[in-house]
Amino acid sequence: GMGPLAAWATATAPQVATAHRAVPHQLAHTRVATAWRKTLPDGKHQDHVGVLRLDWANRRVVAESSQAVRKRAHGLLADTSGGFLAVDSRPGNTLMRFDADGQLAQTVSLADEEPRRTLGGHISLSADGAWAYTAETDVATGQGWLSVRDARTLKRVAAWPTGGLDPHHHLLTPGGHLVIANGGIPRDAKGNKRDLDRMDPSLALMDTRSGKLLNQWRLSDPRLSLRHMAWAHPVAGEPMAQPLLGIGLQAEHDEPSLRRSAPVLAVWDGERLTLPTRSDLAGGYAGDIAAGPGGSFVLSGQRAGRNALWHPDDRTGLMTLAELVETCALATWVPDGGGVGVLMGAGLAVARWHPQHGAVVLPVPQGMVLDNHWIVLS
Repeated sequence: GMGPLAAWATATAPQVATAHRAVPHQLAHTRVATAWRKTLPDGKHQDHVGVLRLDWANRRVVAESSQAVRKRAHGLLADTSGGFLAVDSRPGNTLMRFDADGQLAQTVSLADEEPRRTLGGHISLSADGAWAYTAETDVATGQGWLSVRDARTLKRVAAWPTGGLDPHHHLLTPGGHLVIANGGIPRDAKGNKRDLDRMDPSLALMDTRSGKLLNQWRLSDPRLSLRHMAWAHPVAGEPMAQPLLGIGLQAEHDEPSLRRSAPVLAVWDGERLTLPTRSDLAGGYAGDIAAGPGGSFVLSGQRAGRNALWHPDDRTGLMTLAELVETCALATWVPDGGGVGVLMGAGLAVARWHPQHGAVVLPVPQGMVLDNHWIVLS
């Protein structure tokens, strides 16, 4: 017999065939902010940041806005004005703000700041939107720092140690603190990995008023780098005092077979950091993570070309949601009328999966290759 999870997934399959019928407006298209690379006629590449309209009704992806940038972008974050912020890829130097139309409105360079630090790839906002937090690395010492910046000017006003190396993604907790993924990988000034036998990844909980580290957690295997995180989406009708935090892992073992068979998901319940599943379905490397329906998490197995779902009702395993070459970007997608789905970006395709609205795959425009992350815009 099928487990409840498999039956639930199978129940969504027939709806793919009916997706062509008239759809409510919010299912007609979705706007996302992301980065991509275009191949130019002369064979060179040009990096862009902008807004894509995922036009489900007409089955195409349209670039609503497109800003050429000198260096590819990594993390993005919706801001309070309907626009978004973007960080260039690690070791980064530039913060960019885009307005609600996807036009570049502000650029801030870390080159003018002392002491010299580089960006770790992600930015987050305080609960009231007044402060922006950026994960950074001290160029001289390699130590991780969290900078507090005025959200309007993006100027640094304070900086606090993260208790580790290579801080990457960070999220606000329901209590208003920050949880920070210290990737733990020693790197040279160019950002190249070195001395992997000295890896020390950790999850750090930081007080956003004082910068004090309240607690820190480590997995037993130091070669599992903690990279990206997502809070579980609340399940309707179930009170959730402390939602689970899902953390996507990237294995850095010397031995390729160990890397490929490594777990890709850690979960944190506020007290313990654990590895719920040893499944090797995602090939030991999660490019991104997003909350799915029923308290689940979806992970993009970028190198395996497979997106996997972990559900708390079937804790020990992963289930294949989609097979997409160079899959990476994920975002939780909750259309009007409810139900939690996931948007998936891959090298040459975009896909949407939703228990009520089925699965749709769209090709991206010729010559466009999507990058690592994206966010849904209102």
